Amino acid sequence: MTSRFRSTNSGDALNSRTPRRRTVVKAAAATAVLAAPLAAALPARAAEAPAFLHGVASGDPLPDGILLWTRVTPAAEAIPGSGLGPDTQVSWTVARDKAFTSIVATGSTFATAASDHTVKADIRGLQPATDYWFRFSAGGTDSPAARTRTAPAADAAVPGLRFGVVSCANWEAGYFSAYRHLAARNDLDAWMHLGDYIYEYKSGEYGTRGKVVRPHSPANEILTLADYRTRHGRYKTDPDLQALHHKAPVVAIWDDHEFADNSWSGGAVNHTEGAEGAWSDRQAAAKQAYFEWMPVRPAIAGTTYRRLRFGKLADLALLDLRSFRSQQASTASGSVDDPDRTITGRAQLDWLKSGLKSSDTTWRLVGNSVMISPFSVGSLSADLLKPLAKLLGLPQEGIAVNTDQWDGYTDDRRELLGHLRSNAIGNTVFLTGDIHMAWANDVPVDAGTYPLSPSAATEFVVTSMTSDNLDDIVKVPEGVVSAVAAPVIRAANRHVHWVDTDRHGYGVLDITADRAQMDYYVLSDRTNPNATSSWARSYRTRSGTQTVERTYDPV
Repeated sequence: MTSRFRSTNSGDALNSRTPRRRTVVKAAAATAVLAAPLAAALPARAAEAPAFLHGVASGDPLPDGILLWTRVTPAAEAIPGSGLGPDTQVSWTVARDKAFTSIVATGSTFATAASDHTVKADIRGLQPATDYWFRFSAGGTDSPAARTRTAPAADAAVPGLRFGVVSCANWEAGYFSAYRHLAARNDLDAWMHLGDYIYEYKSGEYGTRGKVVRPHSPANEILTLADYRTRHGRYKTDPDLQALHHKAPVVAIWDDHEFADNSWSGGAVNHTEGAEGAWSDRQAAAKQAYFEWMPVRPAIAGTTYRRLRFGKLADLALLDLRSFRSQQASTASGSVDDPDRTITGRAQLDWLKSGLKSSDTTWRLVGNSVMISPFSVGSLSADLLKPLAKLLGLPQEGIAVNTDQWDGYTDDRRELLGHLRSNAIGNTVFLTGDIHMAWANDVPVDAGTYPLSPSAATEFVVTSMTSDNLDDIVKVPEGVVSAVAAPVIRAANRHVHWVDTDRHGYGVLDITADRAQMDYYVLSDRTNPNATSSWARSYRTRSGTQTVERTYDPV
């Protein structure tokens, strides 16, 4: 058995740049002011010995391996993003049991300021479909012990798989109770994060129903490598997030807010070139911090698109829909139907098509950060059109299409769906986040003639964990907007079996040879750290059908 450490540093520390409406001097002063209270808040033992203040995590399970992660705080001043703190030797231990009596792998490396004192260990030589326990140690201090699980062998006949599914976790808008409820299940093979693991906005500027439940760190919009590291570090202190990372491996992709709102390859809606530095520098900083702080293997340097396999039952293609996309369509940047515009990039689309065609598993899952199903707003009233446009980040004078989704890149979508139909590729399920609503959709080849046009795939969209949805923006009681908007949306989009515009929550995806089922759960109150969870609805797609149907019980 072997263990390997993989360095994920993808660039050098970036120079400070001027935030919007701020000067470099003001930004530097804010960072200095922030560092003192954060350092003071560390446990006293951090000044005496290394501490594991950000928990441990695992991710990207393979039949023979798992990627382990932690961050060590070697001294009180070594807060995330500080660039301070000594090199510190960190070791890891992997065992078959929680008591660590049957050890199967050990190793060590040095945590340094160059990687923000984060550590990754790519463990190989493990047994497939097996639970393991792991922990890290530094300077006589042990991290919490955590459970992880390897994937089934590639040729294994797997009776079932179960994944938690989440997206859109805005720290300031509420507490991460969804993570706590998923951690309490004890039945997950892994959990998927479909994007917006962090948010980049300055404090109070985005999606909180007008009330900051708990403030970001740093308070400014994050622009520099130090900023992104600090924001990731803040998120990793959440006890519910730590609890879930301690229970099961994560499979994660990024979306726009890991960079900046509505980002594309050359910029973002929430980025002002020059005033906020160069986009290329900001993008590089965001990527470096992400790979430092997340247990994710970059299959291709600087991207999150990669493929995992879970026996003969399912393979999972994970997409990167930000690094290669063209700018969102507008009067200045071209039509949604322009064949020269792309959401995937040529190489990634070819890779996806090839993998779907060659797959020999029962199910083909696609981790997809923005909705692929067509979406027309229909005849929504004017009082709902404006908040919907705000939610989707579109001009509020009126909207026809969400150009940040696959709707804005119709040539790529036609090519992909046509590929599925012409090659008779069945049982393809898109798993999606981003839109802050829950959906269960067929994915028609031609939405304009559906249901006469065949469905090429199905799509399950999970709502936001905390980020504002329509009732939050309108500031009315939960369910009021959905009661009005959902019937109108469904009437204009006959391939949509269900949409809930108002509630926050998460999903549990359960897969057998016969069907793939998404159970949708909702939270009682995102602003309550003790929020309860309840089952809302379930939808499934039966093998060979390429259509969604409602089922009346969770798995």
